Amino acid sequence: MQRIALDAMGGDGAPRVIIEGALSAVREWPDRFVVSLVGIPDEIREVLPREVPDSIQIVPAAEVVEGHESPVRAIRRKPDSSIVVGLGLLGAGEVDAFISAGSTGAVMAASRLLLGMLPGVERPTIGTMFPTTGSPVLVVDSGANIDARPSQLLQFARLGSVYMRDLLGLESPRIGLLNVGEESSKGGALAVATHKLLQDDEDLNFVGNIEGHEIVEGACDVLVCDGFVGNVLLKFYESVAGFIAGVLKAQLDPEVHGEGFKEVYRTIDYAERGGAPLLGVNGVSIICHGGSSARAIKNAIRVAVACLESNMVEDMASEFGLPTRRARVWRRIRRR
Repeated sequence: MQRIALDAMGGDGAPRVIIEGALSAVREWPDRFVVSLVGIPDEIREVLPREVPDSIQIVPAAEVVEGHESPVRAIRRKPDSSIVVGLGLLGAGEVDAFISAGSTGAVMAASRLLLGMLPGVERPTIGTMFPTTGSPVLVVDSGANIDARPSQLLQFARLGSVYMRDLLGLESPRIGLLNVGEESSKGGALAVATHKLLQDDEDLNFVGNIEGHEIVEGACDVLVCDGFVGNVLLKFYESVAGFIAGVLKAQLDPEVHGEGFKEVYRTIDYAERGGAPLLGVNGVSIICHGGSSARAIKNAIRVAVACLESNMVEDMASEFGLPTRRARVWRRIRRR
């Protein structure tokens, strides 16, 4: 049974929304995992119902990292925060995955400090699933690295390729580079240099530059870009869901088109994808939107379990070098 540490204090609706998501997850997928709610016990108990499933536990953490705080300074000054305690459990092998809708910067900084990087990986990348007319596309990076070197973008592509193989079962994921034109000479120095590295890597199925309009057409399975561009793209995508919902409500009769409307909204709603894994760190660390709903938290737990069941971290370690100590420990545990 998988053990999930969930930051109960992270996000706009914490702890209520986080707890509702955890309860929904253990009810929908019973006997698959145990969820440890990490946070201030009194505040957590105020929200929990009287009868709590055995698969829900409380792990005390007296402090909370606020969104306005400097990430690195916060994790150093608040060692008893829900983020540091939860990732500390993961680093010590007491849980198998960590999920937070709290400060993205703090989760990233604490993940690097407490979990470490996989061998051969310089920086972590946030991998976010975007809907398309076909299968979803994984965007790397969607916000972890505002500036990145070509060699790091190549690493993001390799991490994304492993993720899509493990999680979606794609034998040879198509890698695309976000750019303003299809020619290899398009874009700035970063894009041109990255294009060459991707093209020269024989282990990647590189399909070339991808323009903005091709994303929703499903032109690739992994879309590579720096975190600045990726985060702008992510926030635009998220806003589209609300925009389309408003247009549909204004133009369609809910009694006639109710189910169709729900299906359209479900397709583009970020809550369906739950959370985004922080790829490249030595453990399963899932970052959720600060405004996540209970459904988003539930689906983030589903994503975390899928990462664990596919041995994603071990596969990524093998992609870049020898299995890490943690990967070897996890392999022995799973064989028992």
